Amino acid sequence: MNTRPADVSNILLDRVSSWLKTAALGGESLEYIIAGFCERLAAAGLPLVRVHLSFSMLHPLYDALGFTWMRGQGVTVEGFRADGENSEPSRFLLSPYYYLLSNSLDHLRRRIDPAAPSEFPIFDDLKALGATDYLAFVQSFGESPGQGMVGSWSTDAPGGFSDNVVDALLKIQNSLAVAAKMAVLGKLADNMLLTYLGGNAGRRVLSGQIRRGDGDTIRAALVMADMRQSTVLAEKEGRQAYIDTLNDFFDAIATPFNRNGGEILSFIGDGFLAVYPCGRHREPSQVAAQSAMSAVRHATMRMNELNARRNRAGLADIRYGIGLHVGNVMFGNVGLKDRLTFSAFGSAVNEVQRLQGLTKKYAKSIVASQTFATYCGGEWVTLGEEKLRGVRQKLTVLLPGQTNLQLDQAEALDGQDRDGRSEAEQVMLLYRDARSRKPDQRPRIPMLSRGLN
Repeated sequence: MNTRPADVSNILLDRVSSWLKTAALGGESLEYIIAGFCERLAAAGLPLVRVHLSFSMLHPLYDALGFTWMRGQGVTVEGFRADGENSEPSRFLLSPYYYLLSNSLDHLRRRIDPAAPSEFPIFDDLKALGATDYLAFVQSFGESPGQGMVGSWSTDAPGGFSDNVVDALLKIQNSLAVAAKMAVLGKLADNMLLTYLGGNAGRRVLSGQIRRGDGDTIRAALVMADMRQSTVLAEKEGRQAYIDTLNDFFDAIATPFNRNGGEILSFIGDGFLAVYPCGRHREPSQVAAQSAMSAVRHATMRMNELNARRNRAGLADIRYGIGLHVGNVMFGNVGLKDRLTFSAFGSAVNEVQRLQGLTKKYAKSIVASQTFATYCGGEWVTLGEEKLRGVRQKLTVLLPGQTNLQLDQAEALDGQDRDGRSEAEQVMLLYRDARSRKPDQRPRIPMLSRGLN
């Protein structure tokens, strides 16, 4: 058996380091950088069979991103979706990362002996790959304990990692950290803008529409929704319980309007405004209105399910109103010179807001304008004509008929598929906050049962 240590070409490693800098300065994504980095290390002759890297992400929905590279298979990406729940499965407590974090270590190396008992559960997986050596590390991105990466290198070389390969990995690790930090910060900016402004507005801001008055006029199907009797709920349930109720309400009713061309443009107190941008011709207007109506059906189903859960818990139903309209809206930056918001405004926005308010008068959960009903098609029932404040002509107000509210099987299955959590939303960050704890304190970090080391 050949156990001669692998040679390392410093020239090729310098090329990898230079590529990392170029990719980071070019604004490449973290996934692109990790995949290109691992493939280039392998091409440079480093005997790697598996690389795992996890990065903390400041994101309202996700805690971390994890990347696993396997020789000949490329990179798989996983993301941990933050639910505010922490768990500590035994696999994490027995992992090399936990050992590193608990003992404030930067590196941990272990030879993998297929005949010996596994010190850590991950070693069973590595044995199946034929791994012979394992090197784990923790890399901070600065003073903040919540920003950094953890990772591991594994080899199946007969002699394991030679000293020159270990030296090469430690050196290239710093270059990777710099490139990854730039990519993470870039992703952070995207995350914040897209989460707080929405996809369309966030992309417009990132593309340079940042001055007061920047924007344009678009045509869209508009949705305005609002929770009923929110003041009463707030007084009865208390502050935190009401916030939880409000989030449950938004999860149930608003989620469908952030799909299939729709976008939640803004949350306004206990309500929200959603838009379905479309062209000015009949066909795109029909598509937008029908997509919005499909979302209404999903929202109705989800609200029924939420209220059923609340009833089982002895809580009252959450009532709501939805207004539907189609019209031209101005979309852009307004506000102070040094404090702007990106939003939609104009007569159509005012009209859909007042339509939503008419759900109280007619004691109906959903009403629409004649314009929306015409483009949407299907069954509608006329409720009456209303003179809206600020609108010259009376507006015909309609109620969707039973066929327009019936969710077919294909739509229901599509909603279930989208609501199911993908595997890419289940990886965890093993770094966040752990470095700030004393060795005798167990880090309270959520954990996935596999693929973490």
